[in-house]
Amino acid sequence: MKKGTVVVLSGASSVGKAEIRDLLLKDDDLKLFYSISETTRPKKEDEVDGRDYYFVSHEAFANSVKNKELLEYTEFNGYYYGTPKAQIDYLVNLGKNVLIEVEAQGVGSIKLNMPEAIAFYVMPTSFEELEKHIIDRYGDDEASIQRRLNKAKMDMEIAPLFRNVVYNDDPEKAYQQIKTKVLKEMEKKD
Repeated sequence: MKKGTVVVLSGASSVGKAEIRDLLLKDDDLKLFYSISETTRPKKEDEVDGRDYYFVSHEAFANSVKNKELLEYTEFNGYYYGTPKAQIDYLVNLGKNVLIEVEAQGVGSIKLNMPEAIAFYVMPTSFEELEKHIIDRYGDDEASIQRRLNKAKMDMEIAPLFRNVVYNDDPEKAYQQIKTKVLKEMEKKD
């Protein structure tokens, strides 16, 4: 049986990854399954465990790290986030295509474990535009805005390491660019 394709989507906070992700997941040609991450942060009111994230304790997360059960993991705002390896392996071995959305620094770890994964970094049209989106989204929480802006600067510095950088001046256009590249890679596997 042919293995599935792993697509990795990354980019700074508020760059528009969610809109692009949703377009990719709805695309019948790509047939992507969404990888659900583990997190130690508390569940928000509208979130569902096992749909949005797997909400786990710090101890359970530490055990996942210790037992090498995560493809990658990171910390942000005092909470940990990680991609469960078994879930990805299971789907890929069934021939399913998987979309993983991660922080930029997590992509290296995924590529070490799955060199065939196709990684995309979503870039803003400008840092000023991204700053505006972050301020609009996080409003009066100045500390959160600053953390996100600082992290965005760091992430954008490593973006050139990605083979596939997509500028998000239009989510539909960015999605089409990603789809074209992914379909081309999938054809090579046939």
